[in-house]
Amino acid sequence: MAVKALPGDGLPETKETRESPLVVCFGEMLIDFVPTVSGLSLAESPAFKKAPGGAPANVAVGIARLGGSSAFIGKVGADEFGYMLADILKENNVNGAGMRFDPGARTALAFVTLRSDGEREFMFYRNPSADMLLQEAELDLSLITKAKIFHYGSISLITEPCKSAHIAAAKAAKDAGVVLSYDPNLRLPLWPSADKAREGILSIWETADIIKISEEEISFLTQGEDPYDDAVVYKLFHANLKLLLVTEGPDGCRYYTKDFSGRVQGLKVEAVDATGAGDAFVAGILSQLSTDFSLLQKEDQLRDALRFANACGALTVMERGAIPALPTREAVLNAIHAPVS
Repeated sequence: MAVKALPGDGLPETKETRESPLVVCFGEMLIDFVPTVSGLSLAESPAFKKAPGGAPANVAVGIARLGGSSAFIGKVGADEFGYMLADILKENNVNGAGMRFDPGARTALAFVTLRSDGEREFMFYRNPSADMLLQEAELDLSLITKAKIFHYGSISLITEPCKSAHIAAAKAAKDAGVVLSYDPNLRLPLWPSADKAREGILSIWETADIIKISEEEISFLTQGEDPYDDAVVYKLFHANLKLLLVTEGPDGCRYYTKDFSGRVQGLKVEAVDATGAGDAFVAGILSQLSTDFSLLQKEDQLRDALRFANACGALTVMERGAIPALPTREAVLNAIHAPVS
């Protein structure tokens, strides 16, 4: 029988995790049900493979798998799936001390439709799910304030009480001098309306130091403007922003700082499932920035770091599910030096 993780069940610090700068990821962790056959609708899919997911949790596991130090803060149900997710964090050396278990709400589920090109559509079961019920009083502030980077998305802003917990956690991090990293991770079906989504995502825009967005998210936030036009992207650049990253799937990414901008090519691979690719990319870049923020001033080194992050994303699309597909540092370095065909 699997050992059930208990609330507040953190990992003992090892020499490695103590020496690596900590990245704390805040938000949702859930179960993705991924179809065993691509290119069919949910109704037509014969079977689904359960895969742990949730963008902030994927990033936390991604960083740990790359050899970095990470922690996850969020809430799951006090149910079999919730305990399974806590165990997965533990197995992957993610500090779970900030994880909470709700006895009255279930762990969130998402059914994913895989199109034949590996892209996804989602159907969520959250009414309400445990992740939406995290309260400010349940935050592990000591974990947040000792982080080097505090990473989050926008799904945790959709409903109370989680929204207030999110804002309080980010404020505690900012006040402690922690770098804030934001991936809006737009999931329109979860918001009451498109306007509310735009407003919610932009409501915390100005506080982030690092933002990662996709081409689709640029079009959405600018109400249909061209995501490939630098002038459009710079509209989303704010005075305190240190790095804005735009991911372009197989084409790689673009980067924008106050002093320079450019594009880094992606690795070409056979896409099976795009779930978690953006999170793997974020894990790749944050794992490097956490150990050396001077990358933000050195374009050549930032480009190398983004090449590494692109490879993290590329390797993740070659397998179904997010967390199962996240690569090790060794796999990423091998892919960079001997590109995957």
